Amino acid sequence: MKLEAGWVPVALSASIEAGTSAGAVVDGSEIVVWRDNSGKAHVWEDRCPHRGMRMSFGFVRGDHIACLYHGWQYDTAGQCRYIPAHPTLDVPQTIKVPTYAAEEKYGIVWATAAREAALPDIDGVTEVTPVRSLYIERCPDDVAAALPRSGFSDLGANLGLLEVGDDRLLVALQNISPNKTALHIVIAGAPAVHAGAKQKHYAVWAERLRFDLEQKAEVA
Repeated sequence: MKLEAGWVPVALSASIEAGTSAGAVVDGSEIVVWRDNSGKAHVWEDRCPHRGMRMSFGFVRGDHIACLYHGWQYDTAGQCRYIPAHPTLDVPQTIKVPTYAAEEKYGIVWATAAREAALPDIDGVTEVTPVRSLYIERCPDDVAAALPRSGFSDLGANLGLLEVGDDRLLVALQNISPNKTALHIVIAGAPAVHAGAKQKHYAVWAERLRFDLEQKAEVA
């Protein structure tokens, strides 16, 4: 799914710490996922308007993110607020990074350009335990078609549910490119119950899933 079509998962919440940023790709479009020091996540186009440097290479200072190249600083709305080479300049309002709506739900950072879109509600899921993000060298359509054959149920917004014994896994699919897909995997339940051995167990399970998806026409 494209960002213009609805909510797209772009990272596990646990992988983006306060004051850090990371690059990601959705359907070929490069984005930056960053978290300000208050803990709020933001998703933008991964390009500084000045010289096109990736904002994901930059650094976060409080509620601003600065480009690595010349240090131009942008606020949480994407507006440039400070240019080190011209410290007294009243920065023009036209210098702005394109931004997306961002929301965190089920331990996943989601982004969209379709601001009227809604994320699904899952009964009984109030806490989650992160497992991992899985990157698969396989067409997103193939992955989406194969997952239901493994027992996944589609919840909408690229989100699926798999029941394994007493456990429930939430798996969110991110379309990276025509030949690459990411799956963001969490356990539905509190870390106090599931962290540790169960996280490791499902991390190994995820690796087997990746192998199956890359090597086989379908998942048995």
